Amino acid sequence: MDYVLSLLGPMAEGAKVTLTLFFITLALAVPLGLVLARARISKWPLLSSLVNGYIWLMRGTPLMLQMLFIYFALPFVPVVGVRLPDFPAAVVAFALNYAAYFAEIFRAGIQSVARGQTRR
Repeated sequence: MDYVLSLLGPMAEGAKVTLTLFFITLALAVPLGLVLARARISKWPLLSSLVNGYIWLMRGTPLMLQMLFIYFALPFVPVVGVRLPDFPAAVVAFALNYAAYFAEIFRAGIQSVARGQTRR
């Protein structure tokens, strides 16, 4: 029983980190997803194609691969060249990944509304 009680502190700390990561990711991914959804249904073909490619890439690759790329490979990209600490790298990876999923959810919701039901 003492062993179980000794684990409560580390478990609570882990839960705190997990919830912090979740809420920061949600706060970043939802607005970015709305912007991406609007850009995806844009009448500008170049913008729509770029966002479509981004969504295809982010949804088509595993999140773990994206996290490894942001943490290990991003410092070697000449334009960026910045090494992010552990937690911010995880936040960026989760936010970029989930923004692509939210963008598709929002796009589908926007396009499901019939023309006669919208105000112009």
